[in-house]
Amino acid sequence: MDHKIKLHPSGQAVPWAEGLTALEALERAGYALPNNCRAGACGECKVKVRSGEFDQGFVLDMALSQEERAAGCGLMCMAKPISEELEIEWGTEDAKPLLFPTRDGQYAVLVDRIPRTPRITEFVLRPLGEAMRFWPGQFIKLGDAARGIPSRSYSLAGAPQHDGELRLQVTRVEALAPDSPEGRTSRWLHDEVQLGDQLRFSGPHGTFIGDPSVDTPVLCLAAGSGLAPILSLTEAALRRGYAQPVTLVFSAREAADLYDVGLMRYWEARYPNFHYLPTLTREHKAGVLQGRIPTILGQQFPDLSGFSVFVAGTPGFVDDCVVAAKALGATDALIHTEGFFEQL
Repeated sequence: MDHKIKLHPSGQAVPWAEGLTALEALERAGYALPNNCRAGACGECKVKVRSGEFDQGFVLDMALSQEERAAGCGLMCMAKPISEELEIEWGTEDAKPLLFPTRDGQYAVLVDRIPRTPRITEFVLRPLGEAMRFWPGQFIKLGDAARGIPSRSYSLAGAPQHDGELRLQVTRVEALAPDSPEGRTSRWLHDEVQLGDQLRFSGPHGTFIGDPSVDTPVLCLAAGSGLAPILSLTEAALRRGYAQPVTLVFSAREAADLYDVGLMRYWEARYPNFHYLPTLTREHKAGVLQGRIPTILGQQFPDLSGFSVFVAGTPGFVDDCVVAAKALGATDALIHTEGFFEQL
């Protein structure tokens, strides 16, 4: 019997071969579902099944409760075909990903803080309560209104984890003058928040997720803590077996500002289609490119037609990179941007 997965509301159909899970069938067709454990234990790949039958296999109740099963939900990482067609709720009418609802008043505990550069620290949060589901590339808003700390946006670094762990890479922004509000939230995180503190946040926010159904070479361009959403997008794509070439170009002022280099080298060793290109703008170092990304881009990629391009950093950096990418043949439909204003 030929099986297929039908996506609602777009009506698009995906072939589903015997032996494959629904998640594997969707990924082979270029579609992505949030996932992590791929073993029926985390619940990340949970969807509403509108019609059809499938073998759910063994999954944990904490990942798929009896109430959710009765409501027609299933975990696609373990689902195997039974009926000819399985219709699931996925995405929008044009088959783009459907964003998860934003939740206010979520709480997490700061469990670790890792210095990444002289100005950037990574903050590791564990949620209290239900884990937040998000698409790679999205961000949360974080602050403390009771203490006069304004809520600011911070991108999530890394793909979703089964325990809901969140990682933020925050640049410490100095005030332009005494008592001025510039950088208040970033300095609060760096100087005042302690391990074990509870933090309130909202999310997920943002649409910097691209279109998972597009099967093209990928070029990621990042500067500073703009690397965070790029890390999330890249990790998720590599982990789900994305086969097209993926190149990450990261711009820093000096060698001390390059971070996660070990992770980049691991990805290069683990995934043959991944390549990391760092570049420095204020220091020369053997084996590292020299110059701003918009200036050197054409030397590395003379033709970007057919590429999906993801750019994250300050608005000026993003604008310059987009101009450079378009001059090399990149099209608006395949360019995705996230511009970070200085966080107060």
